[in-house]
Amino acid sequence: MQRQSGWKLKSLEDIKNIYAFAEGYKTFLDEAKTEREAVRCITRTLGAEGFSTDPSADRVFAVNRGKEVMAFVRGSGDIAEGLNIVVAHIDAPRLDLKQNPLYEDVDLALLRTHYYGGIKKYQWVAAPLALHGIVVKANGESVDVSIGEEEDDPVFLIDDLLPHLSRKTQDDKKLGDAIDGEKLVVLFGSLPLAGVDKEPVKQYILKMLGDSYGMTEDDFVTAELEVVPAFRAKDVGFDRSMIGGYGQDDRVSAYTLLKSLCSAKGPRRHCLAIFADKEEIGSEGSTSIKSTFLHVFLDDILAGMGIKADEALMRKILFRSKALSADVNGAVNPTFQEVHEKQNACYLGRGPCVTKFTGHMGKVGASDANAEYVAEIARLFDRSGVIWQTGELGKIDEGGGGTVAKHLAVYGMDIIDCGAPLLAMHSPYELSNKLDIFETYRAFHVFFTA
Repeated sequence: MQRQSGWKLKSLEDIKNIYAFAEGYKTFLDEAKTEREAVRCITRTLGAEGFSTDPSADRVFAVNRGKEVMAFVRGSGDIAEGLNIVVAHIDAPRLDLKQNPLYEDVDLALLRTHYYGGIKKYQWVAAPLALHGIVVKANGESVDVSIGEEEDDPVFLIDDLLPHLSRKTQDDKKLGDAIDGEKLVVLFGSLPLAGVDKEPVKQYILKMLGDSYGMTEDDFVTAELEVVPAFRAKDVGFDRSMIGGYGQDDRVSAYTLLKSLCSAKGPRRHCLAIFADKEEIGSEGSTSIKSTFLHVFLDDILAGMGIKADEALMRKILFRSKALSADVNGAVNPTFQEVHEKQNACYLGRGPCVTKFTGHMGKVGASDANAEYVAEIARLFDRSGVIWQTGELGKIDEGGGGTVAKHLAVYGMDIIDCGAPLLAMHSPYELSNKLDIFETYRAFHVFFTA
């Protein structure tokens, strides 16, 4: 039970391969800062790997509203025996622009935001930010927006209060209350439009938006614009063994899932990869794992195989399926070790964490895998030489968390959480370990091809 650093088991050639794998992952993080961008990256890779939108093909994918992807690899067995399913989510904590965000005050143009998912609000101030998303104009035309990523792009900022003036306003408050949600306001410009007396700075910004994107103020209502960190993914540590970057929960699982599915050649059981949206807000909505897209996609797959899809067959397929909920866990924090019960915690550099249950306190909201399935996954990983570990998300009463596992478990399938450990989870700059990323890829690959 005493797991050790996986790096001790790797040769110099292994380490070279691990570092090379990480380069593609860093590129993915930089190109997929929103769920829509992740979908574009995923489908581009799937297309290059021979996946088709034709449901009669051996390798098939489909997209739901530009924010969710499902991909299927046909196996040699009977589909009625069930599928091997791995599900990851591609949304991440962020700030969304409100539908009427733009205003002017103290000679500045400002944007109001509404945070999405679990964030520490104080981490989003006084840091370079980028604006990504889509604007759907009145004529139905869609325009993609990405500002703040290129070297010569401007970035944006949420102001913080200087320490000389913050004693009563911030310093005497609890850390979680120091930044109010309504104060997560983005500084957007300061140049006034010549010859305009009323809100000249706002009017200049609107003129620039019109010139650049053909956008009016009313178009904010029909836009999905997200404020994300402008940081790029970088190696961390003098030895370059770790990666810092935004959105690694859960795009580390999405990338390793994508690569593992593409490398699955001629599996016996049919393989399904799900890249879902909305996990960070409870998997609600039409692009989440709780939507009917899974049934629609499988209906098309069965039809493409010449099989009549009926409700009884669908129930049997899903009930007999085996699944991994690909999601991260919180590694032991070297500075705040007291929040972990270290005998049952995961660590950076010891491979993906297999988490039997999530939830909080008395396993509330958990999908608790049965012993037989835990043993099956353990045997599979051990037999394949995958470096892995187990762990819980902190001490029992320190908090907890949830994943999409319970939403697939309702079909009766076996499912367990498995993903890379992270530090600084849900912050604008999360930390992962390159060995854990590579071993997570290997874990998903052997799950698909066993």
